[in-house]
Amino acid sequence: MDFDLAFTTSTMVAFTMGLFSSMHCIGMCGSIIGTLTLSLSPEIRNDKTRLIPFVFNYNLGRILSYTLAGALAGVIETLITMPMGEISGHRLLQILSALVMTGAGLYIAGWFPRFAYIEKIGLRFWKLIEPWGRKLIPVKNYSQAFLFGMVWGWLPCGLVYSALALAATAGSISQSALSMLFFGLGTLPAVMGVGIMTGFLTKLSRMKRFKQAIGLFMMALALMAALPWINPMAITTHHMLLH
Repeated sequence: MDFDLAFTTSTMVAFTMGLFSSMHCIGMCGSIIGTLTLSLSPEIRNDKTRLIPFVFNYNLGRILSYTLAGALAGVIETLITMPMGEISGHRLLQILSALVMTGAGLYIAGWFPRFAYIEKIGLRFWKLIEPWGRKLIPVKNYSQAFLFGMVWGWLPCGLVYSALALAATAGSISQSALSMLFFGLGTLPAVMGVGIMTGFLTKLSRMKRFKQAIGLFMMALALMAALPWINPMAITTHHMLLH
């Protein structure tokens, strides 16, 4: 048995990260879904069987944007590691990823509100594409809901940036994209559930101890990103061949 020191992330880690961190953002996500819902006709709004496909397509577009952003993070990883050397460059990204994730964990727990300033990174790009989202309102069909979701996927969000920081250590462009795909899928239950169990999810997301638990979980992921050899999922077993 030995340790894969290059290990920093997996699809399950990314999925779990999305699953728990999305509970913190439910207020923002809920308001955006509210915008979509209010733009639909009363007949669709009042019939959940007709409303859910719109919300699903909306989230499908959002997750596609996350996946594309993940691929971009993979390109950046390649550009950084090429001049520095794969080992040194990858190690630097591991440390930077851990720092960003630690900040996100402290932010979720309510101990580092200034972490929200990181969202200014994508503000200029958001201002460029946000008008395109407005042009899709009111949403009248699934295609418009999908495109509106794609625009929403680029909304500046510190927690998405922390997931991208982790994805940038995945080792390849395809793996980085896959990491963000699974992060997006992890956010799906909470965001889709906003319209079904709004009261319960909102109450849960506001519980101080719940937010602190999520924050500590994020910091644990950060520690595993910085020190991958302590991650039990990094252990690889080699079976001895009998001759």
